[in-house]
Formats: sequence, structure tokens, C-alpha cells
Amino acid sequence: VQLVESGGGLVQSGGSLRLSCAASGFTVSRYNMSWYRQAPGKERELVATITSLLGRTKYADSVKGRFTISRHDSWNTVYLEMHILKPEDTAVYYCGTADALYWGQGTRVTVSS
Repeated sequence: VQLVESGGGLVQSGGSLRLSCAASGFTVSRYNMSWYRQAPGKERELVATITSLLGRTKYADSVKGRFTISRHDSWNTVYLEMHILKPEDTAVYYCGTADALYWGQGTRVTVSS
């Protein structure tokens, strides 16, 4: 089982990024999948979740309206599209199953002011 995140980087405030999470060894559509983030000195925070059956989405209040979680079943990949990025979005972003069974290694997002 492996989850590999990509797409992080340095972006200016107000910019956009799209994170990808490619899975192998299991089928993402059979799990509730989530993106989490952890900023320096802070606890890991749940950012967004997409459910397995109907693909329903849920977001943290801090990202609602700016971030979109989605899933491409054929590619077994989960995405996090991020817009209107703010410096407070700076963190390492991880994808994983919502039950924390499987985790990726994370991808760093830095938003400069």
C-alpha cells in the first residue's frame, strides 16, 4: 500500500495549487479519503474529506469555498485544488484514508505574503 502526494511548492498569497495523491495497493473509491495538514508547531488538522459511496465532500471552515477535494477513480487518485491561498495555509499536506489506516509522506505548501 502506498500513497504518494505531489504538487506542493511555493506560491504567493492569492495563488493556487493542485495537490495530487496517487494510491497503489488499495482502491481509493472504497474508502473515505481525506487531506490533512500540519503547520510548524501545530497539530495535524483535517482539511477535507470525500466519501467513498457518493463522493460527498466536507471541509474545514478555514478552507471552505477555497479548496476542493475530488477523486479520479480510474487513476486511483485524490486531488486537493486550492485557491486564494493565504500564508496561514502554509503546512505539510498529507492525504490518507479517513480512518487513518493509510497515509502518504506529505507534500509541503508554502504561501508567501
